Amino acid sequence: MNVKLYNQPLEQIDADLTLEFVTPKQFETHPHHGLLSKAGFKAEADQLCTLHEHRLLVCAIADDASDELYRSCMASAIKTAMNYAYTSLKIAQYTPGHFKALIEGALLGSYRFEAYKSEPKPSSLLDVIFSNTNHDGSVNDIDALESILAQTTVIAKATNFVRDLVNQTPYDMTPQAMAVTAEILSQSNNLECTILDVNGLEDEKMFAMLSVGRASSNPPRLIHLAYKPENPKKVITLVGKGLTYDSGGLSLKGATSMVTMKMDKAGGCAVMGIIKAVSELKLDIEVHAFVGAVENMIGGNAYKPDDVLRAKNGKTIEVRNTDAEGRLVLADVLGYAQEYVKSDYIFDYATLTGACMVALGPYTTGVMGHNESLKQEWLTAAEQSGEYCGNLPFNRHLKKLIKSDLADVSNVSSKPYGGAITAALFLDNFIDDNMKEKWVHFDIAGSAYTESAWDVHTYGGTGAGVRMTLNWLLEHCK
Repeated sequence: MNVKLYNQPLEQIDADLTLEFVTPKQFETHPHHGLLSKAGFKAEADQLCTLHEHRLLVCAIADDASDELYRSCMASAIKTAMNYAYTSLKIAQYTPGHFKALIEGALLGSYRFEAYKSEPKPSSLLDVIFSNTNHDGSVNDIDALESILAQTTVIAKATNFVRDLVNQTPYDMTPQAMAVTAEILSQSNNLECTILDVNGLEDEKMFAMLSVGRASSNPPRLIHLAYKPENPKKVITLVGKGLTYDSGGLSLKGATSMVTMKMDKAGGCAVMGIIKAVSELKLDIEVHAFVGAVENMIGGNAYKPDDVLRAKNGKTIEVRNTDAEGRLVLADVLGYAQEYVKSDYIFDYATLTGACMVALGPYTTGVMGHNESLKQEWLTAAEQSGEYCGNLPFNRHLKKLIKSDLADVSNVSSKPYGGAITAALFLDNFIDDNMKEKWVHFDIAGSAYTESAWDVHTYGGTGAGVRMTLNWLLEHCK
């Protein structure tokens, strides 16, 4: 779908359908009040009504609507319009402050993943056209709007890129395929790309990551993408968990829990989407994206509960549950990333724990780390971008729960409480002392995938992490 901006009043723009947002107060004096009322329209929240004889799609919105409501309502309206035979839709501005939200609603709300459908049903709707004129007749600066459109389009398309990767099946998106995807991205976006295979991982002494992938017929890959502009203002390291499939290993998941486990690569996909957007926006920031692409399977050579693994930084890990594998992969990738890149900040993204969903629900990313002010910056960035985040605080008592009598640390807690936090505290063992105040961990287990539509999201991957990260980078790396 194309989102366009015209320097024309709305009535002069040629389009098949007009979208109009109407508040309860505006509905009282609406020129089509009688017709809308007969159709059952009451201007209740998110209510939609199409007057085909007037080529008009009306969407109800609150009098004091926020960006979040405009984004959500725009997505609902676009999904409705996509069911019709119209090829174009036009809409006025609702102040420049809501323009970004409306673009996101259009581009994210129109997303469909039909790669595995034998008969996909493409929408007729091709163009969403914005006027630079407000709904009240006032006119906005076209250059400012064009800048918002260009930036928001790049970020939204990067989010959809991540959704596409997450939604691909484990048969198609293996660790090797993920590495190939990274190489293609590096060529199209002029990025540096380094791939380590099993031999390379062995040379780097990344034995925790190797152990997780040992029983799979699809060997692991370490992916490193780098965007290096001249004279960068900051150097940022992003680390993503890329479990292309997670059976749970010998600590086997239940059958129902294995469904959707293709989403366990969402953290790795997110960092690829972020660096894609950064390179296309040409930001003055050096960004390194590291992905630990692994498949956790079962077999005679699988790693086992009771094994003790040595991570890249030399620390030993007692394995008590092979389904706590993502943190083992991240332990090595974090160590590798810190050895080869000296950055100002390091952020990791992982569908790490079901416990995060228990704590925060299925829509919210858990934010963890030592630096309270840095975490607050991320909570603000998430809110401004339309993502939900919640702070899960560390404390020294929870850290005691991952103590091991056999090794330096256990890969699971000794008690079934605070599981998202103890997982992050495990990762803390693999963060260098000089980076602890510059590190934030994002648990996207709930927010990265959905089986029911909500807000701008359809079934499948959501692209969690992309929009909030770009918001933080644009705000704090100037």
